[in-house]
Amino acid sequence: MPLDATMAPASFDPETRTVEAVIATTYPVMRRDARGIYSEVLDFSTLDLSNATNLRVLDSHRTASVRDAMGTVEAVRVEGDKLIAKLRLSAADDVAPVLQRIADGTIRGVSIGYRVKRWSEQSSGGTRTRRPMEWELTEITLTSNPADPAATLRQKEATVPNDVIDTTPADEAETTRRTEIRSLVRFAGLEPAIADDLIDAGADLTRAKAEIFDAQQNRQRSAPIIRSHAPANDDPAVITRRQTDAVAYRMAGGELPEDARQYVNLSLRDMASESLAREGISTRGMSADEVFTRAAHTSSDFPLVVSNAANKVALDTYKAAESPLKSLCRQKTLANFKESIAIRLGEMGRLEPLNEDGEIKATSRAENGESMRLKTFARGLTVTRELLINDDLNMLGDMTAALGEAAAQTEADELVKLLIDNPAMSDGITVFDDSRGNVHDVANAFETSGGAQLAIAAARKAMRKRTGLDGKTLINVSPRYLLVGPDIEDEAEKALAEIYPATSADVNTMAGKLVLLVEPRITDSTGFVFADPARLAAMQYAYLSAAQGVQIQRTEAWDTLGLKFRAFLDFGCGWLDWRGAHKVPAE
Repeated sequence: MPLDATMAPASFDPETRTVEAVIATTYPVMRRDARGIYSEVLDFSTLDLSNATNLRVLDSHRTASVRDAMGTVEAVRVEGDKLIAKLRLSAADDVAPVLQRIADGTIRGVSIGYRVKRWSEQSSGGTRTRRPMEWELTEITLTSNPADPAATLRQKEATVPNDVIDTTPADEAETTRRTEIRSLVRFAGLEPAIADDLIDAGADLTRAKAEIFDAQQNRQRSAPIIRSHAPANDDPAVITRRQTDAVAYRMAGGELPEDARQYVNLSLRDMASESLAREGISTRGMSADEVFTRAAHTSSDFPLVVSNAANKVALDTYKAAESPLKSLCRQKTLANFKESIAIRLGEMGRLEPLNEDGEIKATSRAENGESMRLKTFARGLTVTRELLINDDLNMLGDMTAALGEAAAQTEADELVKLLIDNPAMSDGITVFDDSRGNVHDVANAFETSGGAQLAIAAARKAMRKRTGLDGKTLINVSPRYLLVGPDIEDEAEKALAEIYPATSADVNTMAGKLVLLVEPRITDSTGFVFADPARLAAMQYAYLSAAQGVQIQRTEAWDTLGLKFRAFLDFGCGWLDWRGAHKVPAE
């Protein structure tokens, strides 16, 4: 009777298209980061399996097409030092060849994708070992080259019918030991003689894994070091960061980090080609269009490099162009776009003497609440195929810098509108109102001789005498900023200038007391005196907590030749307390 020598997975069911696989083990995998080579060892006790069901089964980690998703994960469980999954493949026609390869044993390798929140690291004998402490699976993939050589579809070895040879459990265990050791050695890329030595020495799987790992390390230590501009086995996150810095430097200049210098002379096409190479995609014979198209519409990190560099340039310009009004405000972050109410508690007043009976009297505190809501502002940015092929990073830098400038201008428009419109607060009275005592009683003070100093002095006096929400407690507001438009900038500077008086009557009491801020959107002779927001904030602005400042993100755009990005800003502003501001009107 012929022997049944099939290598099909023992758990493969062609009717239901399901198969079990060892998707990961605690086998050490060698990786590299900015600090050099380290050993990554998975710890299944810290793995969150809550989202493991219904994860995608991919073809070689590819996500460029819906056809790359070949099935789903039905279940995942831990068996000792192995992570086992049951996979169900699709009934689609384009998956049929994959099912056939599983049936005939051609496809064996399995790999996982995962997201790590926190790592632990240990060093021993000069070797670093990193273990994920909080992690979760993101995908399972069938591959011809798994990082973990022990991660395979569950196979059944050559068997002999009972009527030919009578086997014992001990024989089966020995056969399994030898097969798994040879598989580990083969997948580790080591010489077959190592497997023979381990088998002859009677090594179990635990010892075999340890010695195979040592053999890998020794081979890496003895291999010649070849310095190249883009090591293929470097940490992708490190490469992305370095290339981002290099592209941002070419876009807008500035400081170039030393570790990014190796990429500064690479063209965008070079970076796109390298990103595809790291995904296992050869670009030999591809035109520039094909390279950029593949890089843009696969899981390569090239689009991330361009968008990160654009974000960096836009953010630098945005910060440089920030409105001076932000110096007057308190910054906060909001979790969503719902209306936010900022509650301010009143003062406690004074402590009261204790009665003879020792009773401590309770007191209440007044409170008020001012509302604010986030709004989203956005524009699109298309990096054309012509720009990519011409490697015109100066133009891309100008485009993204303009987006950063636009975001800063948008914030300034919103803050000035809030200031000039003088909206009603929660008590129904406008921010600046005669009844509050925060409006100077002489108009156009900055346009009359000596009027500016008198107006500022009057504002300071009024702010010093202001009381809290209880109407009784003096809060002693100290002026810090003088805000004016360009029409009266000279008069404001003269009012605040330090002079050397001939007599004590000539002393400028405002010299060095206030910081002058000029906002060109104020088009008349109105002036505003503000307290230090650290002491008493009059205004506030906020960003969405997940997106602070201008953001640039890539968008999927099959209808666009090139790369398409969106720039957006989640921003809101509002009043907090009228007591921290005083107005010197133009009329």
